[in-house]
Amino acid sequence: MNVVARKIFPLMRGFNQRAAVPDRPSPDLLFLQWLCFTGFLAFAAFLLWRANIWGILVSADPTGITMMIVCVFLLSTIWVGMRAWALANERQALDAWKLAVRPQFGAATAPVGPQGAVQEYFSALFSKSRYHEYDNAQLTEVLAERLHGPSESAWWVNGIQIKLGLLGKVIGFSILAIEISQIQNFDPSQSQNLLKTLTGGLGVALLTTAVGLVANMLLGIQLVKMDRCSDGILADSLEFAETDLAKLTRATLNDKHNDKHNEQPALQEIA
Repeated sequence: MNVVARKIFPLMRGFNQRAAVPDRPSPDLLFLQWLCFTGFLAFAAFLLWRANIWGILVSADPTGITMMIVCVFLLSTIWVGMRAWALANERQALDAWKLAVRPQFGAATAPVGPQGAVQEYFSALFSKSRYHEYDNAQLTEVLAERLHGPSESAWWVNGIQIKLGLLGKVIGFSILAIEISQIQNFDPSQSQNLLKTLTGGLGVALLTTAVGLVANMLLGIQLVKMDRCSDGILADSLEFAETDLAKLTRATLNDKHNDKHNEQPALQEIA
């Protein structure tokens, strides 16, 4: 029993230390997850190349729709990585504003964070507060549009992959129908060549549809994670704007009010 306890206690101590470490922000995790995902895709593509699967796909699809779907998926995946990096910068800007209102950092001042939608949103709110304007509905809509607007186009591109697959399916069955309509006399000696010709169109139809569906699912996973990350940044920004940002605006307005009071006695003495 003592031997088992001696082995368990160090493990428990390690778990406690790991639990004490603060979690990384979701945008940072999104970019790291994207790197892991793209590494897995690159390794899978290398295995397919070693097995000559890419050569089979190119030779089996004379229309080129399969490679077109693959190119759209690769470009979209690269764009998701760039967007994940941009969301990480947005989170850094939000963290900079949160640090600015903490009392241990001295006087509250507007921070200079990474340029982006969040930085412009809080800067606009901070400027409006000087004129005692606190209606933030329109600025909130602008922030939501800037955070979620790019993903709407990405979802449209994701749907294009399925549409390209369906287009290849229609073309494949059209080729199959044309080959069948050109058959006039059935010769049993040519049945092998006939089946090879007929299955060519069927292969195009099934291959493009399968590639389009797989690419759609893989890109959809990335877009869902990106949308959830954008939702988290938007929710935290609105919460901070309605609660802690008031401390920063009050501190700034009080400083200006004190400066005016200090200027009035000085003007009286000069007079």
